[in-house]
Amino acid sequence: MSLFLNSKKIIKDWTDYNGHMNVAYYVLIFDLFGAEMLMNKFKMGEESAKKTYKSTMVVESHITYNQEVKEGDSVDINLLYFDHDKKRLQYKLEMKHSQKKFLCSTIEILSLYVDLKERKVAEFEDEKLNIMKEFLQANLTKFDNSNLLFSTKLKK
Repeated sequence: MSLFLNSKKIIKDWTDYNGHMNVAYYVLIFDLFGAEMLMNKFKMGEESAKKTYKSTMVVESHITYNQEVKEGDSVDINLLYFDHDKKRLQYKLEMKHSQKKFLCSTIEILSLYVDLKERKVAEFEDEKLNIMKEFLQANLTKFDNSNLLFSTKLKK
């Protein structure tokens, strides 16, 4: 199971001389059209960085390339898994072909919550912990915790 976050159409600028989407743009799509939506939901995105000087920074990732996509294809970005501790976020996203429904790619991320003024790791404020708790309670049955690489890095 998964939780739909966004859809995106593959544009020519994202393709390479092999006639499919270039490896770098998978990360771009996951970041801008998946992770950023999630971070905004948790009040940790761009607005938070500008107003509270708190944001997240990716410290580790693992990506798979399962099947190619080409210019004009549309892909859906879905959340497969989410968890956190006092300072870290762990989430896994998938990219699926919108029409044909095949798996294109996955990415698992470990991020730290950071005070941008100090440039140091910080603990989540109660407000953000409550938002994530409510999100997990509402969506836990949609998540799959199999094949995760970073779960041992959360300090529960």
